[in-house]
Amino acid sequence: MIAKTRKKICLALLVAVLLLCINFTFGFKGLGNVFFVKNKKPIYSVDRQEKKIAISFDCAWGVDYTNTLLEIMEKYKIKSTFFMVEFWAQKNPDYVAKISQMGHEIGTHSSSHKYMSKLTKESIVKELTSSCKTIQDITGKKVELFRPPYGDYNNNLLETASSLNLKTIQWSVDSLDWKDYSADKISERIITRVKSGDIILCHNNALHIAEALPKIFEVLISQGYVFVPIGELVYNSNYHVDVNGIQRLN
Repeated sequence: MIAKTRKKICLALLVAVLLLCINFTFGFKGLGNVFFVKNKKPIYSVDRQEKKIAISFDCAWGVDYTNTLLEIMEKYKIKSTFFMVEFWAQKNPDYVAKISQMGHEIGTHSSSHKYMSKLTKESIVKELTSSCKTIQDITGKKVELFRPPYGDYNNNLLETASSLNLKTIQWSVDSLDWKDYSADKISERIITRVKSGDIILCHNNALHIAEALPKIFEVLISQGYVFVPIGELVYNSNYHVDVNGIQRLN
């Protein structure tokens, strides 16, 4: 009796091990789903051999330094990506138009800046379609990128965004400019962390970000880096996003 029980336990353990192997070998599909659901990842950075990087600005509160940011980027011939919350875009349509006309890319940062992993699929669709429409009505350009507020996401959010033909974008280098760090500290954080394929997170209304930009641009350009909008950094086909959020070609 004891021997039979031991055999049953060993058999159950063997089955469990086999299912784990299936999970990791086949991307958590098929029988592996009995135990696990694969957690999807947004794009944090891109596997690039050339020294391409992207700088991005989240727009949710205020416009105090936005003109200065645009002037500095124009001086250094930098094109960036702005992620706009709908209520910000509605309040500042002239800035939305100006940013677009100056050649910068615009993505949605949601409609109301909520923790979107807590929302139903229907609410997510409403947030994304409404915010994209507001931006598109002003710029005449299709919105193709989405950054979740607070960097908060789950599979439901990523799958829903993808169904709306939106790539979900995070970041790999955080300026922490929202903490009101000095310009020197912001620039040091970015310069010492950047590598090819990185996406830099900044905020359009951070207190010292405009002051920090010239040093960031001068040092990184001198090191051979080329700044491009995120839409030019990411791959649009034949790619996958690995467990670390790095987008790679298949």
